[in-house]
Amino acid sequence: MPKNGKAVKRELDDDVTESVKDLLSNEDACDDSFKKSSLIVDNHDGEGKECDVEEGGSDGEEEERPAWNSKLQYILAQVGFSVGLGNVWRFPYLCQKNGGGAYLVPYLILLILIGIPLFFLELAVGQRIRRGSIGVWNYISPRLGGIGFASCVVCFFVALYYNVIISWSLFYFSQSFQQPLPWHECPLVKNKTSTYVVPECDKSSATTYYWYREALNISDSISEGGGLNWKMTVCLLVAWSMVCLAMIKGIQSSGKVMYFSSLFPYVVLICFLVRALLLKGSVDGIRHMFTPKLEIMLEAKVWREAATQVFFALGLGFGGVIAFSSYNKRDNNCHFDAVLVSFINFFTSVLATLVVFAVLGFKANIMIDKCVALNTNKVLSLLGTDIDRHLIPQHINFTQGAQLSVEDYHKTIEIIRGVKEDQYQNLGLESCSIEDELNKAVQGTGLAFIAFTEAMTHFPASPFWSVMFFLMLVNLGLGSMFGTIEGILTPLIDTFKVRKEFLTVGCCALAFSIGLLFVQRSGNYFVAMFDDYSATLPLLIVVVLENVAVAWVYGIDKFFEDLKDMLGFTPYRFYYYMWKYITPILLLVLLCASFIQLAMTPPSYSAWIQEEGKEQMVPFPPWGIAVCISLVVMAIMPVPVVFCLRYFNIIDDGAGGHSTVSYKKGRIIKETARPGEDDDTSLIHGKSPSEAPSPMPGNSIYRKQSGGVGGGVGGVGPDADTAPNGRYGIGYLMADMPDMPESDL
Repeated sequence: MPKNGKAVKRELDDDVTESVKDLLSNEDACDDSFKKSSLIVDNHDGEGKECDVEEGGSDGEEEERPAWNSKLQYILAQVGFSVGLGNVWRFPYLCQKNGGGAYLVPYLILLILIGIPLFFLELAVGQRIRRGSIGVWNYISPRLGGIGFASCVVCFFVALYYNVIISWSLFYFSQSFQQPLPWHECPLVKNKTSTYVVPECDKSSATTYYWYREALNISDSISEGGGLNWKMTVCLLVAWSMVCLAMIKGIQSSGKVMYFSSLFPYVVLICFLVRALLLKGSVDGIRHMFTPKLEIMLEAKVWREAATQVFFALGLGFGGVIAFSSYNKRDNNCHFDAVLVSFINFFTSVLATLVVFAVLGFKANIMIDKCVALNTNKVLSLLGTDIDRHLIPQHINFTQGAQLSVEDYHKTIEIIRGVKEDQYQNLGLESCSIEDELNKAVQGTGLAFIAFTEAMTHFPASPFWSVMFFLMLVNLGLGSMFGTIEGILTPLIDTFKVRKEFLTVGCCALAFSIGLLFVQRSGNYFVAMFDDYSATLPLLIVVVLENVAVAWVYGIDKFFEDLKDMLGFTPYRFYYYMWKYITPILLLVLLCASFIQLAMTPPSYSAWIQEEGKEQMVPFPPWGIAVCISLVVMAIMPVPVVFCLRYFNIIDDGAGGHSTVSYKKGRIIKETARPGEDDDTSLIHGKSPSEAPSPMPGNSIYRKQSGGVGGGVGGVGPDADTAPNGRYGIGYLMADMPDMPESDL
């Protein structure tokens, strides 16, 4: 506090106000005595707290907001959050399914129309308001404050099952230090008289059997719980412990981990690509991958799936993007960050696709060689009975024990098919086409834990590559988990002012306890349920509301002025039209398409039938459908609840959130209004920015303004803009500072 212990107010009749731009320029120009700014709070009891609000150096019990150690650390955090498991096991599948190389065209178009504008928007609001998702949307419009809570709920749902996938990767990682790998071949059962292959494995494959029986020990349906799988329970505990330890100190601890967790996957992907290109058949896989099927581009389904992938690939709506950017300096060029991270994400997806299909091309060649050998023996057994010997070309060595090339086999089959048109189907011969093998589209766990693991068993030094692959999956998962958990913790800490360490431990402990649902024998079915229903629709609704809140409620023109103040330049006009018109329309179309798809697709899951050794689509039981609906409703419920509470004044728009922040060249003063004072003699009452849930504007700031600002942008009246800095609802008053003459203002 100043020596006289009082804050001297200039008469409000003088109408001393400054714009944010003027304030920032004043702070930059001021001398060192004002660089170390302090927050002065007048309480009724006369005690004051001092802390550095922006520049650092906390002198009291208040703490400054953490900041990234470097720009590189921040970029790696955003890349780690946006680049996740979906880039490795979802994008290649969509690329193959939707026209190969032609799929990249709609994906790039929608990345520019939806992805980059929305990513830039989230980065900008987080950096400008310096709060988590709850505080940001309370600031922009208190009635839409439920958007932040909905983001937190979705983040929690996703974190529950996403960490289970990391625990699966940890299990496979721990089992990879063996030669040969344990999923290399089917186990044998020995009895007194004979030895035979386990029937379940014989009907499927070694890697499929290992995944469903050894790793998951899966039950036949979601209704059969089957008890906990202790191996996966231990792995889940390890996964949550890793997340907790990395997040316990906030970005100070997780930021350092990012250097490894974000960069290591690129090292592994490049090593895999180089190794795969040296294997037979890898070029076949890449050629198949990028052969464009232009006719598929005209289908609406392709564009819908591309838009959905763009949306989820960047982590929009989770709150993690906002949370990470809230620790930035205000003048950081977040537009550059948005474009850079978006294209890094895109090129990572393309790199992962090259790796996946190079490896699958190698695997397909091995499968074709086995198919040719098997069917050659079938043809030899049919010669002289169902197939005439003269049908076999003379130059082809079709004898017992001869290794037939794929080309010679195809020639022979074409001749037999041409002669035996009617009887060909009864012969039971397969075409052994590499195209058919590569068209067996797999994604998700089927790609990572079955197809890719099977391919790696044929690699030279397969344990090494298996260790690298699953360590990469763990790191990809952890990078996304850090952003997801930050999307939960940062808003709650900003709002409720709890200690980060306690909240982090409590959140991880609660999530592990609920996560035990996913490590029982039927847990894989619950993972699929949460993946399909807990995030898709709620996140789309959240992002639509985010876009509308900024562009239409807060005002796109005001937002552009904020960006100019913050960045030092006006963003391209392209973003104006995107945020105001194009992106909201595209999001609404995507939301309707997703809703129609969910409504037309009966809720079902892929169950593993042990007796048949294969997957089968099974409808959810009635209670399962109820859980699916509940996940969607619970995730989006905070939005209408908060809106109604604010609208009917059950909770005042300004409750706990209105504060006057008064500046004088870096010094901030906030005083509590005293009963009986009118607008001419009192400052707005409320909490300081460091105490409040969000830095929402006050109700009555300017003496001559009737109606006030009305609690944030949501309540702005028609006269709100008459105030010189009514856009922010912040008045800059004067503190008594002996070492600075009054005329300097």
